Amino acid sequence: MSARSGVVYLVGAGPGDPGLMTARSLELIASADAIYYDRLIPPGALDPVREDAELVYVGKAPGRPSMPQEEIGERLIEAAQSGKSVVRLKGGDPFVFGRGGEEGEALRAAGIEFEVVPGVTAGVAATAYAGIPVTHRDDASAVAFVTGHEDPEKQESAIDWDALARFPGTLVFYMGVKKLAANAAALIEAGRDPAEPAAAVERGTMDGQRTVVATLGTLAETVEREGVGAPALIVIGQVVKRREALAWLERRPLQGRRVVVTRARAQASGLAKTLRNLGAEVVELPAIRIEPRIESKEVKGAVNRIGEYALIVLTSPNGVQLLFEAMRAAGLDTRALGGHGSADGNAGRVTVAAIGPGTARALARVGIVADIVPERFVAESLIESLAGVEVSGKRVLIARPAQARDVIPEHLSDCGAEVDVIALYETVREQPSADAIEAAQSADYVTFTSSSTVRNLTEALGDRFPSDARIVSIGPVTSDAARAAGLEVHAEANPQDINGLVAALIADAKG
Repeated sequence: MSARSGVVYLVGAGPGDPGLMTARSLELIASADAIYYDRLIPPGALDPVREDAELVYVGKAPGRPSMPQEEIGERLIEAAQSGKSVVRLKGGDPFVFGRGGEEGEALRAAGIEFEVVPGVTAGVAATAYAGIPVTHRDDASAVAFVTGHEDPEKQESAIDWDALARFPGTLVFYMGVKKLAANAAALIEAGRDPAEPAAAVERGTMDGQRTVVATLGTLAETVEREGVGAPALIVIGQVVKRREALAWLERRPLQGRRVVVTRARAQASGLAKTLRNLGAEVVELPAIRIEPRIESKEVKGAVNRIGEYALIVLTSPNGVQLLFEAMRAAGLDTRALGGHGSADGNAGRVTVAAIGPGTARALARVGIVADIVPERFVAESLIESLAGVEVSGKRVLIARPAQARDVIPEHLSDCGAEVDVIALYETVREQPSADAIEAAQSADYVTFTSSSTVRNLTEALGDRFPSDARIVSIGPVTSDAARAAGLEVHAEANPQDINGLVAALIADAKG
């Protein structure tokens, strides 16, 4: 159900991994009129917002000026009273150290309807990602969530250290790094065993998560030595010993590797998601963007003649998407590919060729099974695969980007075909952001998915290209472009598609 006018939704965005956001939270973010969001929300959490939605940052950062809590409540009330549907987006869960209770009370006092959308809280998510079960049949039948950083304006602490020291289970401290030494000392003074296992989990569920393990008595020293910073959780209890057997995050094949993704912005997210699921810290550095040209005279003419072609050659997934978009704009669907006119007036079967498996999968998504898919993702391999197709005297359509080699059309023309070449799009250099360039400097890998990504990225970065990064290429043409740019190619995809690129990256990372 979409967000309703005049209602405020107190929404938990989860601990940091975008995959842990709930379906309800994403639905509300996509439909709300206004979103008031905190600092520690997952990357991409605001991607679904409407273009006309109002976005207001109300996050708090240590040591920096921030919007007072009372003012946040007033802003929520004002927005709801104006008839807007409002999402108050918080990291974790709004009712677990998220001040959602205070905001709900302010809304109720003002007569504003509100709903609460729980989120996965870091106390169970970050610990699970660290391989630490907060409860265990043999070690802990209870868990306590404790704030590690109370309101500094309180005259005295609300934490009962004696009760916590006696607590028969796991203690999880939120926001506990800054006062770790003092909190640990208070627990030990109250009777908690200083030799009890303890851990600090930094950046739980996010890129760069790490865990350090010590004892209650030595954890503060270990955290300081290892440079553990906020956001971090402190876990105290026998369950920490289970980490050795249950740790799984660090065992992912790309864990801790920083990988640059250079695909066009619209395509990068899929590859980035795959790499993140494998443990990589991904830097999206799109080197190109796709500029459609389906409104051109040549494309419209070819689409209107689409049934006349005996052979249609597609050289990229983008080309598939845009060709069928142009057909839909002309009122056509896949039935228009039913056959071409032959000399005797009978319709013949059209042959569809895809330059590689990625293009073939794009065709399958629109209901077309490619007749020809070469093993290697290069023009020469496609030419070899076309050897058995009779094209002399027949019309052939090659749908491709504006920047492409002429190997295929020249070969088919030499074979006697009447060849139409249409440029469905062009690739334009994308200027990476300063932050992305900075993040890329320490990259372990740079992936290239086309020769244009090589040219554009190396030109855009110049001497700021991460010279120590290993290069992974999607295929020989891209590899040649990388070498021409003075780069050493360390791994090449086989098969020559995105799945092959990921496999090559994993194999290289394993050494």
